[in-house]
Amino acid sequence: MATAVKSFARVAARSTPLTSSIKNTTTHNARCIIPRQPFRSSRRGYASENNVKTSSMGLYWGIGAAALAGAGGYFFYNNGGVTSLREGSAGETRGIFTPTKEDYQKVYNEIARRLDERDDYDDGSFGPVLVRLAWHCSGTYDKETNTGGSNGATMRFAPEKDHGANAGLHAAQDFMEPVHDKFPWITYSDLWTLGGVCAIQEMQGPTIAWRPGRMDRDISMCTPDGRLPDGAKEQKHLRAIFGRMGFDDREIVALSGAHALGRCHTDRSGFEGPWTFSPTVMSNDYYRLLLGEKWNVRKWNGPKQFQDVTSKSLMMLPTDMALVQDKEFKKHVERYAKDDQVFFAEFRDVMVKLLELGVPFQSKEDDRLLLQPLQ
Repeated sequence: MATAVKSFARVAARSTPLTSSIKNTTTHNARCIIPRQPFRSSRRGYASENNVKTSSMGLYWGIGAAALAGAGGYFFYNNGGVTSLREGSAGETRGIFTPTKEDYQKVYNEIARRLDERDDYDDGSFGPVLVRLAWHCSGTYDKETNTGGSNGATMRFAPEKDHGANAGLHAAQDFMEPVHDKFPWITYSDLWTLGGVCAIQEMQGPTIAWRPGRMDRDISMCTPDGRLPDGAKEQKHLRAIFGRMGFDDREIVALSGAHALGRCHTDRSGFEGPWTFSPTVMSNDYYRLLLGEKWNVRKWNGPKQFQDVTSKSLMMLPTDMALVQDKEFKKHVERYAKDDQVFFAEFRDVMVKLLELGVPFQSKEDDRLLLQPLQ
């Protein structure tokens, strides 16, 4: 019943044109929804001293297992030796398990199922906060030092999980924990990025090509604070933060389109409110509202943010307003506001780039997976 109600709400929302005079508008006309396009995409075992031959074989097996694990295989241990493998797609019970596309689709489906069932968060979906988790664990990358990025899932540890920009992301991590319990062979690094892909697709966004291969790392690899965007600043800051990752102006504006989703919270960033009227539907409304609405500085006891004049229910950050105040940024805002298909295509590509920053994949780009949405 919940699924049917939510599906009806989505259809109804996406069939109403956006106007500045109606508070609860949507994002897409039904005819503007683009079709989903394919994207071409040991622990060493020790024997007794009386069995030297077996010990040597165990060593070679351990080396081979480690090598295969690096290429996408997963080897399970428990205390003093190898124990049973937690079941994979082929029902293996010992040794090395190499996940297939089918296995990753099962993980995706579990995330999507939980998104559908858990409609008790914010505006009715954990989707936006899963996108934020994927974004923040990837957006710490530094191209000069080749540190940070999604390879590691170091946000599991303090101090990184306590960085101001990551406030509230424990909700996303807690949401994903039962999925990891069910599929313990997947790394947190892969799981969190896959969660972002799933959330975007299930919220009617473009199909995002994704590939596994990230490894979890320890606390020593936590990144320093200050690598993520600060919403209180402007275009110079945006170019410095995104430029450190290797993004140009067009890509900065495209990634900013994720602000179509979710809202700010005073107990996290200090800011308050959603960017759009449909914060659980991926769309180009963020750009349309930036250009089509009149925005004034909000008078309140909080950090500087902007409020729409018409409904007084939406907000924009100083970094958002920088996109229309800077002429190089603005030309891309205008392109995306005019054509949601252009936005979806460019957002799709730059999201793939973001999630893969700094990851030493053993696979090729052609090995990326297109996982099918449930909605």
